[in-house]
Amino acid sequence: MARYAYSREDQGDLNTSTVQSARNKKFIDIDLNFTAKSTSGDIFKKTDQAAVKQSIKNLLMTNKLEKPFHEKFGADITGMLFELADGEDDYFLKKEIIRIIHLFEPRVQVLGLTVQTDPDYHRLGVKLEFKIINTQEVVGFTTNLRRLR
Repeated sequence: MARYAYSREDQGDLNTSTVQSARNKKFIDIDLNFTAKSTSGDIFKKTDQAAVKQSIKNLLMTNKLEKPFHEKFGADITGMLFELADGEDDYFLKKEIIRIIHLFEPRVQVLGLTVQTDPDYHRLGVKLEFKIINTQEVVGFTTNLRRLR
């Protein structure tokens, strides 16, 4: 006859005992400025909120087909600065930003997004409010782009 080893929790009714565990994962990315620490020569790192903001900025500032072998990566916002202006730019840009964040940044949940295009001055503004999934912290991110010529 086979003998089984049970833990102390398993000896009673398994349906009534609960095991709870909470794991708070820390988000760590390297700083894309690539500045080195003077003491050790290591590259600085960004953690939690700063890491997620840097990642979203990267997504928004990357153009389509700019990253090799990832044709869907990037929101192509800078490409919108060179498009002909019409009334539907804001809608399509919002849709694209939400799609790209949903695809490539699983650490956040988008709460609000405002896009303002100013074709007369070749400007574009994005204001994003999101919640970091791990910490439930609400973060705001704003960026403004302007065409130079």
